[in-house]
Amino acid sequence: MAYTVELISIEKKEELVDKYSSQALYEIKSDIYGCCIKLLTGLHSIKDRFEENFYFASQNIRSHGRLYVIEDPGEDLNKVYYDPQSKTAFLLNIDYYGWIKSPALSVAGDILEDDHNIYSVHGACLDVKGQGVCIMGGSGAGKTTHTYGLLRSPQVRVVSDDWFYGRIYGDDILAYGSEKNFYIRADLAQIWKEFEWLVKRGESDNQGRAVVDLRWVIGKGRILPMTTLETVIILKRDPEDERTLRSLSTTEALRILDENDYFNPHLLVKSDFKAMLRDRFFAALLSRTRVYEINTIGTPEESQKIIREIVGLPLSAKTPVKSV
Repeated sequence: MAYTVELISIEKKEELVDKYSSQALYEIKSDIYGCCIKLLTGLHSIKDRFEENFYFASQNIRSHGRLYVIEDPGEDLNKVYYDPQSKTAFLLNIDYYGWIKSPALSVAGDILEDDHNIYSVHGACLDVKGQGVCIMGGSGAGKTTHTYGLLRSPQVRVVSDDWFYGRIYGDDILAYGSEKNFYIRADLAQIWKEFEWLVKRGESDNQGRAVVDLRWVIGKGRILPMTTLETVIILKRDPEDERTLRSLSTTEALRILDENDYFNPHLLVKSDFKAMLRDRFFAALLSRTRVYEINTIGTPEESQKIIREIVGLPLSAKTPVKSV
């Protein structure tokens, strides 16, 4: 992770509020899965992206968590201070919108985890013909590539392409999205040409990413608020392992998640108590779903065929997404 997180006391939080309040020219309240998260910033470009990214929350609602996005030449680049008691984060000199979006989701996740038994999953969530599919993996394993590869098929709908919230209901694990629009890479169009039109119309930042309305390309009916998870796919890229596909037991899969910090470098609070809560949720998730590990050492199309066979889709996307 390219930003550093330091936990602070509520007294230190009050000091920083006094220090940075004059910079908070914009106050934007967003609904992140029922949590009102308030952005405070003087940066117009950040305000615009945040508004495009997340659903609007009424200004009359009191915020549950707050994000100050501030420029301070006296602080290091990409520094985050977080007060777990008041759920307030200070993001200083952040040079990449993705490191604002993810802490916002994480602040909401901290609230939901402690008070509502709802947990963050740093992964994509798709609905394939009524069954939920989670795709997780480390950086560079192909999570985004294969999420959008599957979205070329009209039988696939999307809950989230990057982060969703999970909740245990009896024998089911329900997955909920929270983002209005998605933050995609410009190079996505180099892999799947079907998304070239969308990428060209997005306003890319200095990292080659843009917040876009995926509905423009796949249609309004293919963005879902929730699904029931049936399958978990963990991606890796290991040239030394010749296996491209293997089924995982709950114990094996939980070990992989533990070793990789749940594939989520954006969790703001890490403690023994939090680890207990997270392990309990992920053990339930993995025991209630089919779990596979896919080694994406082949071409995107080769790995995509393996994933499509697992989730019961045609081996190629015969019906492309629409282009306008």
